[in-house]
Parts: sequence; structure tokens; C-alpha cells
Amino acid sequence: MQRSGQPVALVTGAGSGIGKAVAERLAAHQISIAALGRTPNEIAETVAAIRSRGGTALPLEADVADERQMRAAIDQLIAAYGRLDIVVANAGINGVWAPIDDLKPREWDETIAVNLRGTYLTLHFCVPHLKAAGAGAIVIVSSINGTRTFTTPGATAYTATKAAQLAMAQQLALELGKHHIRINVVCPGAIRTSIAQNTSLRGEKETAVPVEWPEGDIPLTGGDPGEPDQVAAVVQFLVSTEAQHVTGSPIWVDGGQSLLR
Repeated sequence: MQRSGQPVALVTGAGSGIGKAVAERLAAHQISIAALGRTPNEIAETVAAIRSRGGTALPLEADVADERQMRAAIDQLIAAYGRLDIVVANAGINGVWAPIDDLKPREWDETIAVNLRGTYLTLHFCVPHLKAAGAGAIVIVSSINGTRTFTTPGATAYTATKAAQLAMAQQLALELGKHHIRINVVCPGAIRTSIAQNTSLRGEKETAVPVEWPEGDIPLTGGDPGEPDQVAAVVQFLVSTEAQHVTGSPIWVDGGQSLLR
């Protein structure tokens, strides 16, 4: 084991979208990255991009909902770097959006497993290392759904997990404060990623609220979604010393979208 001379960050869901942008941005700020995901080729691409710019990155393959895999991944991280200072719990899925009486128990369980159990396992295995370091910073990537808006048709399971992530962070801000560990939440609105392609939507007409949104329901951009790096910039601020007195706080990164919805 070699103890890294620069801070080390674990980023889950680092193979694409927001997670990839966060990993690359933190690496550009002289932070060693452990890029975790369950799709090996995507993680390899993130690691290669960081290394090509002179950064340090370690690929970790794991399903965040799997206890054994997550334990092994964090052990691998510590074996490689000898420390952990920053955790970005980003991995998540949209899952199935359907009327509550149509949403199958297995579909509910899958969304809860990845989004909520995955967040729990990430923190469960990482927090001991942050305590050992004497300080640390955690950022959970939640959503406007469940924290400020409740208008996405059929997204009950997803919304429940996103609300729970914020509740976890606010609970843990008190629990971990005495260990000098900060924990905050970013809540993106519409961001230009591929996550929507992995959403299964059923019975939209049954669950949708008959509301006509104004043209351009993202006021700041006239309706255009944000970019992953705009979320990554907020994450980078929250894990930096510039945010050393910020904990237990949600930050909405949505161009004002949730104020309309």
C-alpha cells in the first residue's frame, strides 16, 4: 500500500454522465480518483481520460447495491491509495415509472436497492476511512424530484429514494460533524445525460397531472437542459475547503426548473 500524497475521492457511477464529469473535474484539481461503476468499459474510458491529462485514477468495478462487491471495492481503493478523503455518491437509476397499483414489487425493490441501499452501502464502507483521516467531505447526488418537485408521472419509487437521500444527509450532518466530516446534497434538474434512455415509463396518462407547463420550463436557459460539468462544478465546490462551513445542505442545480414545477 502506498499512501497518496494528494486527496483521494471515490466517485460512484463514474462511467458516464454526471459521475464521469465529477471524476474528471476533481482529477483536474489534483485529486486522485477511484472511479466506481458496474460497466467495465465505461469506467475504463473515464480512467483513461483522466490519465491522459496527467491525473491519477483507479478503476473499480462494483454494483453499489451489492454488499460483497462494495466491501471489496473499498478495500481495493485503500490498498491502492492508503487513504480516502472525499466521497461522491452519484450512482443511481430512474427505474420504472408507473401507477402505484401497476408498479411491480420487483421494480420498486430494484430502484430502492440501487438508489437508496447503494447510497447506504457507499457511506457504510467509506465513513470509517474518513473518520480515520480525521475529516472528510461527502456529496450525495439526489434530484429535484422528491426534494422540491413531485410532478414526474409515476416516479414514486424514484422520488422516494431521492427524498430519502436528502434526509440521510441531514441526519448524518449532525452525526458526522463531530468527526469533521461534511455531507451535502446536489439536486440536479434536467441534465444532458443518457439516464432517460434507461427509464421505463408505463401508464403516463393515468398518473400525469393535467398541467400545461410554460414554454421553456427551465427559465435560465429557455428550456435547454444543463450540462454534467455544471453539476460537477457544484460538487467540486462542496468538497473543497471553500465550503468548509457548509454541511447538511441541498443545492438545486436546475436553472430554476423546480420553481416552476
